[in-house]
Amino acid sequence: MDIDKCWFKDWFNSPYYHLLYNNRDEKEAAAFIDKLLAYLQPPAGAEMLDVACGKGRHARYLADKGYDVTGIDLSIESINIARKMENEHLSFFQHDMRLPFRVNYFDIVFNFFTSFGYFESQRDNDNALRTLTNALKHGGRLVLDYLNSNYVASHLVYDEVKEKDNVVFDIRREIKDKKFLKKISILDKTLMRRATFAESVNAFTRADFEQMFAKQGLVIQEVFGDYHFNSYDEVRSPRLIIIATKP
Repeated sequence: MDIDKCWFKDWFNSPYYHLLYNNRDEKEAAAFIDKLLAYLQPPAGAEMLDVACGKGRHARYLADKGYDVTGIDLSIESINIARKMENEHLSFFQHDMRLPFRVNYFDIVFNFFTSFGYFESQRDNDNALRTLTNALKHGGRLVLDYLNSNYVASHLVYDEVKEKDNVVFDIRREIKDKKFLKKISILDKTLMRRATFAESVNAFTRADFEQMFAKQGLVIQEVFGDYHFNSYDEVRSPRLIIIATKP
Protein backbone atom coordinates (compact mmCIF):
# COMPACT_ATOMS: atom_id res chain seq x y z
CA MET A 1 0.00 0.00 0.00
CA ASP A 2 1.12 3.57 -0.69
CA ILE A 3 1.33 5.90 2.32
CA ASP A 4 1.61 9.68 2.17
CA LYS A 5 4.81 10.69 3.95
CA CYS A 6 2.89 13.34 5.94
CA TRP A 7 -0.05 11.05 6.77
CA PHE A 8 0.01 12.06 10.45
CA LYS A 9 -0.95 15.69 9.81
CA ASP A 10 -4.45 14.78 8.61
CA TRP A 11 -5.01 11.60 10.62
CA PHE A 12 -4.12 12.98 14.05
CA ASN A 13 -6.46 15.94 13.49
CA SER A 14 -9.35 13.72 12.42
CA PRO A 15 -12.24 12.98 14.81
CA TYR A 16 -12.11 9.41 13.47
CA TYR A 17 -8.61 8.98 14.92
CA HIS A 18 -9.89 9.78 18.40
CA LEU A 19 -12.94 7.56 17.92
CA LEU A 20 -10.87 4.56 16.79
CA TYR A 21 -8.45 4.78 19.71
CA ASN A 22 -10.78 5.96 22.48
CA ASN A 23 -10.70 2.57 24.23
CA ARG A 24 -7.09 2.83 25.37
CA ASP A 25 -6.77 1.67 28.94
CA GLU A 26 -6.39 4.77 31.12
CA LYS A 27 -6.04 2.73 34.32
CA GLU A 28 -3.15 0.82 32.78
CA ALA A 29 -1.58 4.10 31.65
CA ALA A 30 -1.91 5.61 35.13
CA ALA A 31 -0.40 2.51 36.74
CA PHE A 32 2.50 2.66 34.27
CA ILE A 33 3.14 6.34 35.02
CA ASP A 34 3.02 5.66 38.78
CA LYS A 35 5.57 2.89 38.33
CA LEU A 36 7.77 5.21 36.25
CA LEU A 37 7.67 7.91 38.91
CA ALA A 38 8.58 5.40 41.61
CA TYR A 39 11.52 4.30 39.50
CA LEU A 40 12.68 7.80 38.46
CA GLN A 41 12.00 9.49 41.83
CA PRO A 42 11.93 13.03 40.40
CA PRO A 43 12.25 15.87 42.90
CA ALA A 44 9.15 17.85 43.84
CA GLY A 45 8.35 20.46 41.21
CA ALA A 46 10.50 18.78 38.54
CA GLU A 47 10.10 20.16 35.02
CA MET A 48 8.63 17.55 32.67
CA LEU A 49 7.89 17.49 28.94
CA ASP A 50 5.32 15.16 27.36
CA VAL A 51 6.15 14.93 23.65
CA ALA A 52 3.22 14.02 21.37
CA CYS A 53 0.89 14.52 24.33
CA GLY A 54 -2.38 14.17 22.41
CA LYS A 55 -5.29 15.56 24.43
CA GLY A 56 -3.05 15.92 27.47
CA ARG A 57 -4.49 13.33 29.85
CA HIS A 58 -1.12 11.92 30.86
CA ALA A 59 0.43 15.37 31.16
CA ARG A 60 -2.44 16.36 33.47
CA TYR A 61 -1.91 13.20 35.52
CA LEU A 62 1.74 14.16 36.01
CA ALA A 63 0.83 17.76 36.89
CA ASP A 64 -1.68 16.53 39.46
CA LYS A 65 1.27 14.77 41.14
CA GLY A 66 2.88 18.16 41.76
CA TYR A 67 5.24 18.47 38.79
CA ASP A 68 5.50 21.34 36.29
CA VAL A 69 4.46 19.77 33.02
CA THR A 70 4.48 20.97 29.42
CA GLY A 71 2.82 19.04 26.62
CA ILE A 72 3.50 19.44 22.90
CA ASP A 73 1.69 17.87 19.97
CA LEU A 74 1.42 18.45 16.23
CA SER A 75 -2.38 18.23 16.26
CA ILE A 76 -4.02 21.59 16.90
CA GLU A 77 -7.32 19.78 17.52
CA SER A 78 -5.77 17.81 20.39
CA ILE A 79 -3.95 20.85 21.79
CA ASN A 80 -7.13 22.94 21.80
CA ILE A 81 -8.78 20.25 23.93
CA ALA A 82 -5.74 19.94 26.20
CA ARG A 83 -5.55 23.69 26.79
CA LYS A 84 -8.87 23.58 28.64
CA MET A 85 -6.97 21.83 31.44
CA GLU A 86 -4.12 24.35 31.69
CA ASN A 87 -3.12 25.77 35.06
CA GLU A 88 0.00 27.22 36.67
CA HIS A 89 1.67 23.77 36.60
CA LEU A 90 0.39 22.61 33.20
CA SER A 91 0.72 24.14 29.74
CA PHE A 92 0.31 22.96 26.14
CA PHE A 93 1.72 24.03 22.78
CA GLN A 94 1.22 22.96 19.20
CA HIS A 95 4.68 21.95 18.05
CA ASP A 96 6.38 19.66 15.53
CA MET A 97 8.74 17.36 17.44
CA ARG A 98 11.30 17.61 14.66
CA LEU A 99 11.94 21.25 15.62
CA PRO A 100 13.80 22.45 18.75
CA PHE A 101 11.82 23.18 21.91
CA ARG A 102 13.24 24.74 25.12
CA VAL A 103 16.87 23.65 25.10
CA ASN A 104 18.42 22.35 28.40
CA TYR A 105 15.18 22.97 30.27
CA PHE A 106 13.52 19.76 31.47
CA ASP A 107 14.41 17.21 34.13
CA ILE A 108 12.46 14.43 32.39
CA VAL A 109 11.15 14.08 28.84
CA PHE A 110 8.44 11.48 28.16
CA ASN A 111 7.41 10.00 24.83
CA PHE A 112 4.55 7.62 25.58
CA PHE A 113 2.73 4.86 23.68
CA THR A 114 4.64 4.69 20.36
CA SER A 115 4.50 8.41 19.63
CA PHE A 116 7.71 8.25 17.61
CA GLY A 117 8.96 6.77 14.35
CA TYR A 118 6.26 8.30 12.13
CA PHE A 119 8.58 9.95 9.69
CA GLU A 120 9.60 8.81 6.24
CA SER A 121 13.27 9.72 6.45
CA GLN A 122 15.80 8.72 9.06
CA ARG A 123 16.92 12.33 9.14
CA ASP A 124 13.47 13.39 10.41
CA ASN A 125 13.47 10.64 13.05
CA ASP A 126 16.94 11.76 14.15
CA ASN A 127 15.75 15.36 14.31
CA ALA A 128 12.84 14.31 16.54
CA LEU A 129 15.15 12.44 18.90
CA ARG A 130 17.50 15.46 18.92
CA THR A 131 14.59 17.64 20.07
CA LEU A 132 13.88 15.25 22.94
CA THR A 133 17.57 15.14 23.88
CA ASN A 134 18.25 18.86 23.64
CA ALA A 135 15.17 19.68 25.73
CA LEU A 136 16.77 17.85 28.66
CA LYS A 137 19.02 19.44 31.25
CA HIS A 138 22.37 17.75 31.63
CA GLY A 139 21.70 14.79 33.89
CA GLY A 140 18.06 14.74 32.77
CA ARG A 141 16.33 11.56 31.69
CA LEU A 142 14.38 10.47 28.63
CA VAL A 143 11.66 7.82 28.76
CA LEU A 144 10.75 6.51 25.30
CA ASP A 145 7.98 3.91 25.14
CA TYR A 146 7.82 2.09 21.79
CA LEU A 147 6.29 -1.05 20.37
CA ASN A 148 8.51 -4.14 20.23
CA SER A 149 8.80 -4.65 16.48
CA ASN A 150 9.59 -8.36 16.66
CA TYR A 151 6.56 -9.02 18.84
CA VAL A 152 4.24 -6.89 16.71
CA ALA A 153 5.41 -8.56 13.50
CA SER A 154 4.70 -12.04 14.87
CA HIS A 155 1.25 -11.02 16.19
CA LEU A 156 0.12 -8.80 13.30
CA VAL A 157 -3.59 -8.92 12.42
CA TYR A 158 -3.62 -8.23 8.70
CA ASP A 159 -7.36 -7.57 8.26
CA GLU A 160 -9.80 -6.26 10.84
CA VAL A 161 -13.21 -4.55 10.89
CA LYS A 162 -14.42 -2.48 13.84
CA GLU A 163 -17.60 -0.46 14.32
CA LYS A 164 -17.92 2.38 16.82
CA ASP A 165 -20.73 4.93 17.11
CA ASN A 166 -22.12 4.02 13.69
CA VAL A 167 -18.69 4.36 12.05
CA VAL A 168 -17.16 1.30 10.37
CA PHE A 169 -13.36 1.01 10.28
CA ASP A 170 -11.97 -1.47 7.72
CA ILE A 171 -8.31 -1.85 8.70
CA ARG A 172 -5.62 -3.47 6.53
CA ARG A 173 -2.08 -3.94 7.84
CA GLU A 174 1.20 -4.99 6.25
CA ILE A 175 4.94 -4.85 6.84
CA LYS A 176 6.95 -3.23 4.06
CA ASP A 177 10.40 -1.64 3.88
CA LYS A 178 10.89 -2.08 7.65
CA LYS A 179 7.68 -0.19 8.40
CA PHE A 180 4.33 -1.19 9.85
CA LEU A 181 1.72 0.15 7.44
CA LYS A 182 -1.98 0.52 8.15
CA LYS A 183 -4.73 1.59 5.78
CA ILE A 184 -7.99 2.62 7.45
CA SER A 185 -11.10 2.80 5.24
CA ILE A 186 -13.95 4.53 7.03
CA LEU A 187 -17.70 4.46 6.46
CA ASP A 188 -19.60 6.99 8.56
CA LYS A 189 -23.17 5.68 8.46
CA THR A 190 -24.59 8.75 10.18
CA LEU A 191 -23.09 11.29 7.78
CA MET A 192 -23.13 8.86 4.82
CA ARG A 193 -19.51 9.67 4.18
CA ARG A 194 -16.42 7.66 3.32
CA ALA A 195 -12.82 8.54 4.13
CA THR A 196 -9.45 6.84 3.99
CA PHE A 197 -6.47 7.41 6.26
CA ALA A 198 -3.16 5.67 6.77
CA GLU A 199 -0.46 5.10 9.35
CA SER A 200 3.22 4.27 8.95
CA VAL A 201 5.47 3.45 11.90
CA ASN A 202 9.10 2.41 11.60
CA ALA A 203 9.83 -1.14 12.73
CA PHE A 204 12.73 0.05 14.88
CA THR A 205 14.52 -2.58 16.96
CA ARG A 206 16.45 -2.23 20.19
CA ALA A 207 19.66 -2.12 18.14
CA ASP A 208 18.25 0.72 16.02
CA PHE A 209 17.44 2.75 19.13
CA GLU A 210 20.84 2.03 20.65
CA GLN A 211 22.44 3.48 17.53
CA MET A 212 20.11 6.50 17.43
CA PHE A 213 20.55 7.22 21.14
CA ALA A 214 24.34 7.00 20.88
CA LYS A 215 24.25 9.47 17.99
CA GLN A 216 22.56 12.01 20.30
CA GLY A 217 24.93 11.29 23.18
CA LEU A 218 22.26 9.60 25.30
CA VAL A 219 23.30 6.85 27.70
CA ILE A 220 20.77 4.03 28.06
CA GLN A 221 20.24 3.10 31.71
CA GLU A 222 17.46 0.53 31.53
CA VAL A 223 15.25 -1.29 29.01
CA PHE A 224 11.90 -2.77 30.04
CA GLY A 225 9.62 -5.03 28.02
CA ASP A 226 6.17 -4.08 29.31
CA TYR A 227 4.25 -1.67 31.54
CA HIS A 228 4.95 -3.85 34.58
CA PHE A 229 8.72 -3.28 34.16
CA ASN A 230 9.58 -6.87 33.31
CA SER A 231 12.93 -7.31 31.59
CA TYR A 232 12.95 -6.80 27.83
CA ASP A 233 12.79 -9.97 25.74
CA GLU A 234 13.22 -9.54 21.99
CA VAL A 235 10.62 -12.22 21.17
CA ARG A 236 8.09 -12.13 24.02
CA SER A 237 7.93 -8.52 25.20
CA PRO A 238 5.06 -6.41 23.82
CA ARG A 239 6.88 -3.10 24.50
CA LEU A 240 10.33 -1.57 24.24
CA ILE A 241 10.64 0.99 27.04
CA ILE A 242 13.97 2.78 27.12
CA ILE A 243 15.18 4.99 29.96
CA ALA A 244 18.25 7.05 29.11
CA THR A 245 20.29 9.88 30.60
CA LYS A 246 21.76 12.99 29.01
CA PRO A 247 25.29 13.20 30.52
